[in-house]
Amino acid sequence: MYYLLFYDVIPNYVERRVEFRAEHLALAQAALARGELVLGGALADPVDGAVLLFRGNSPTVAEAFAAADPYVRNGLVTHWRVRAWTVVVGDGVQPFETQSVSCN
Repeated sequence: MYYLLFYDVIPNYVERRVEFRAEHLALAQAALARGELVLGGALADPVDGAVLLFRGNSPTVAEAFAAADPYVRNGLVTHWRVRAWTVVVGDGVQPFETQSVSCN
């Protein structure tokens, strides 16, 4: 199953993240190496949040990442939430049965 971790961030996030970025990226690389993190990055234009995609049996991996993230611990993230994501199309996704749909 996939889980999306959404971050809402402070207005001057880009400037403030510099001192915590190496630790944040090391945490992300470790999660990637364990096969938990699939993709992640900041939203652009404006940079007002970030989204990280996790793979696991429960939302625990995403929640643990947020709890350990220096961006969260140091107040750069004002709010975070995890949502289960039902993926039906994409690389590595098992084919699904299509249903007949009538469009009028």
